[in-house]
Amino acid sequence: MTKKILLGLALMLILLVPTTVLSVRADSAPPTAPGDSDKYNFNAGGSTFAFPIVDKWRVEYNKLYPGITLNYQAIGSGAGIKLFTAKKVEFAGTDAPLQASDIAKAPKGTLTIPESMGAIVVTYNLPGVQHTGLKLTGDVIAKIYLGQISTWNDPRIVNLQTDPTIAKALHLDRNKIVLVHRSDGSGTTFAFTGYLSQVSSDWNSKIGQSTSVPWPAGMGGSGNAGVAAIVKKVPESLGYVELAYAKSNKMASGIPMTYAYVQNHDKTAFLDATVDTTAAAASGAISTLPAADGVWSKVSINDAPGPNAYPISTFTYLLVNPNLEQLKGMDKTKAQDLVHMLYWFVTDGQKYSTKLLYVPLPSAVQDLDKKGISEIKFNGKQLWSYP
Repeated sequence: MTKKILLGLALMLILLVPTTVLSVRADSAPPTAPGDSDKYNFNAGGSTFAFPIVDKWRVEYNKLYPGITLNYQAIGSGAGIKLFTAKKVEFAGTDAPLQASDIAKAPKGTLTIPESMGAIVVTYNLPGVQHTGLKLTGDVIAKIYLGQISTWNDPRIVNLQTDPTIAKALHLDRNKIVLVHRSDGSGTTFAFTGYLSQVSSDWNSKIGQSTSVPWPAGMGGSGNAGVAAIVKKVPESLGYVELAYAKSNKMASGIPMTYAYVQNHDKTAFLDATVDTTAAAASGAISTLPAADGVWSKVSINDAPGPNAYPISTFTYLLVNPNLEQLKGMDKTKAQDLVHMLYWFVTDGQKYSTKLLYVPLPSAVQDLDKKGISEIKFNGKQLWSYP
């Protein structure tokens, strides 16, 4: 009798173990990939900050799934949010999380999906300086953009320099700084002015943080590309752009675009903007991020503490309508393909980030994104389950 009972238990275990293993595998399986016969074009737009990485994803995803094409227009975060709110795109890119006024207009339950992290640099065209490394503090950057520091040889800039080449060029340069800023509604501006608001009470009280602000001085350029184009052509100019635009452009003289090292929050070092220093800026915030359907308006990785945390850094996001049947031309198969594409962006697509100077998403952020993507529905039915 005892032997029969033991044999029965053993058989039950044999039957149960495969079922358990299969259940775990099913729960963690990725969304269904597009079929060979699927032919869909997805329209999206917004952030110019994110354009280099999104465009890379567009190309690589199409290589894997030739029937799926993506048309992403780099028109600025503000314009992207407007298109998303009007349900004119399948998703939008933005570096500025939705604020209260945006949330009120956006589709109910809008999902905020962090898709990358990057740095914003203060780029300059200073005759006589052929390399990156001008040193600036947050307070000095704010004073420049407030128009309170207007010439290159201002002692408040000169006295920060330890590089003799830069210091000499500044001493001799009595010309006015040609200031450049964004002319469009911009997530890059949102992050940059957020940084200035954190490090300068004067800036915070007079200008504040927004995607578009009343600049006290300077000329405007459209998109990160527009600001970069002005700075690289105009001597004595200074502007702010996403790091990839500085690294991928050259001055009119043929030298790489130069940009400043910015003092860290701890005031212990002037830091170069790199993938590592940007990752350091984000490390402390990851555990406190809201759910994808939560409120992201207060999320910031600017001026983060830590000796190696580059101070002007930001997440960039995808905005997704969780009820895809609301979008014109959407059917269930197209909705399933969109879910797979978004999943691929935040998982396999991250391997392209570092080369383009974005920070690959840590596993905790990927997990948050997967949970958000699993909330996407078509006609009330969940398209993919996670975990």
